[in-house]
Amino acid sequence: MTDDQSAFAGRVTRMRDLLAANLYEDWPNLPVVGGEGTYLFGLDGRRYLDFVAGFAACNLGHRHPRVVAAAKAQMDRLIHGAIGLVVHDPILRLSEELGRITPGDLNAFFWGNSGTEAVEGALKLARYVTGRPAIVGLIGGFHGRSFGSTSVTASNAKYRRHYEPLLPSIYHVPFPYCFRCPHRTGPGCCGDPLASLDRLFRYIVDPSEIAAVIVEPILGEAGYVVPPPEFLPGLREVCSRHGILLIFDEIQTGFGRTGAMFASETFGVTPDILALSKSIASGFPLSAVAASPALMQRWGPGSHGTTFGGNPVSCAAAIATLEVFREEGVLENTRARGEEAMVRLDELARRSPFIGDVRGKGLMIGLEFVDPAADGAPNGVAVRSVLEGCLRRGLLLYPAGQSGHVLRLTPPLTVSRGELDEGLSILSEVVAAL
Repeated sequence: MTDDQSAFAGRVTRMRDLLAANLYEDWPNLPVVGGEGTYLFGLDGRRYLDFVAGFAACNLGHRHPRVVAAAKAQMDRLIHGAIGLVVHDPILRLSEELGRITPGDLNAFFWGNSGTEAVEGALKLARYVTGRPAIVGLIGGFHGRSFGSTSVTASNAKYRRHYEPLLPSIYHVPFPYCFRCPHRTGPGCCGDPLASLDRLFRYIVDPSEIAAVIVEPILGEAGYVVPPPEFLPGLREVCSRHGILLIFDEIQTGFGRTGAMFASETFGVTPDILALSKSIASGFPLSAVAASPALMQRWGPGSHGTTFGGNPVSCAAAIATLEVFREEGVLENTRARGEEAMVRLDELARRSPFIGDVRGKGLMIGLEFVDPAADGAPNGVAVRSVLEGCLRRGLLLYPAGQSGHVLRLTPPLTVSRGELDEGLSILSEVVAAL
């Protein structure tokens, strides 16, 4: 161990003194000294397959060489330039290139730094341009931890505890969670997944008072829940009928995760506002609110702002990220590896009484673990056992779901067939040992 690594190891033992509890009290707090491609390199000298990819912020893997080169080149020219005070070419070029591939006419952008900032901006834009006060979120949705994004988040009460009162005029309706539907009698969802929205309109808030509905096309933190195919098109129709803006939070689903560049394409639905972040710049902090130029022009000067948003180094990394997607077959690999993974995982579920559901799109896959001795109740204990067993064998995974009962798989979209096979083999061995 080098002197630098020894010093790092010493600081790890002092983590409780150096960091806020809400940073270090997580799992597994794996000390790493580097990363490349699909792998992280631990302080312990081991190599770990990373099937979390920085919570889907590293869709091209760690340190993709083209992204690193673009960031280094930009650092030799300009590191920071506050937009409005100055204007730099990377932010304009990125806006042009991203605008060519975003859904519909969502090709005007407000640039920020993080996913929660993108959600805050989307909410402010919706209220500003409509003049309406109310926002509707979905139960199960996770949108961030600042006050506005926490207000629309409803994936776990712990995110809201001790922070009330939050934003007023926020309402929630259920996201269709077919596997846990209490009235489910067969495949798919029971009844009309939009009926609860209709009840909200009739009994609680008139649709003329609602500025926007915000939804994750696939629930992320709540358990990688994929909606029935009619849900998002139906939500689009309801919003259009009542003049309500539809916001897609694609912070986790965007940039290839579902096998298309955006989940909007996967489900064939174009929102009015798009919130983007995570893998937009392959690990560099960057986010965007995307909307039509007509909508963005109504968001007047001084109504929102940023100091670091649209940082030139992050923008350069994002431009390189788009180039890699365009030129290196990333989406094709995502779809192929995703199909292979689903076949393997469906086979695993048939052999294991602990896996109740396998679901996902592309390489955004969730395995819901159940307790066969308790009528299929959520089984977070089994998930923790699997996580620990996989980590001991060199595979990094992470839980999801309100009870930590869903195992999420989000490997880099550049994962090779061999790397995927290695990771799934480890997972299969550990599940079999349950």
